[in-house]
Amino acid sequence: MSRPLYVAIEGPIGVGKTTLVAKLRERMQARLVLEVVEENPFLPLFYQDKERYAFQTQLFFLMSRFGQQQELVQADLFAPNTLADYHLLKDRIFAQLTLKADELALYERVYTSLETQILQPDVLIYLHADIEALLARIQRRGRPFEADFDVGYLRALCEMYTHYFAHYRTTPLLALDTTEINYVASDDPIERIFAEVLRLSGRAEN
Repeated sequence: MSRPLYVAIEGPIGVGKTTLVAKLRERMQARLVLEVVEENPFLPLFYQDKERYAFQTQLFFLMSRFGQQQELVQADLFAPNTLADYHLLKDRIFAQLTLKADELALYERVYTSLETQILQPDVLIYLHADIEALLARIQRRGRPFEADFDVGYLRALCEMYTHYFAHYRTTPLLALDTTEINYVASDDPIERIFAEVLRLSGRAEN
């Protein structure tokens, strides 16, 4: 018996990770691992003063996400499939964008010691979209600390994601442009995405 399927979804703010997770969960019959966002006490302060609160914000996210990832290592053969709306590498992408050189050097030491202790997904789904679509979705979900979102910050973040995943080789990767994909109104995209996940993971039915 093979171990359960583990799929992680990544992408910049507002790209549609949570929506895809909700739809794909039922198709995979999977348990969810969701990143902690609102529970980070430094995040609202970060949006007010990025330079002052970046390090605290990233360190909280890193330790919180690592704690969740550690639980995945303990999964047994009889556990359900797992679907996560983030990968630990997300933390590094944000850190490289927001931290000063001395803070980043310290952060990298912590990150490097942790990344070898997590379970890598069978398939990593990378979502990306046009800036206009991302901004519209951020505004639509209405989180108070995301009001008046910094467009320059979002654009720089998207560029970081694009650069990182252009060189990503760690696991099978499924890249999707969600600008026009509508998996809210129809399940057809979900079926195609799930079929591709099975193919990339080597579990497609013959």
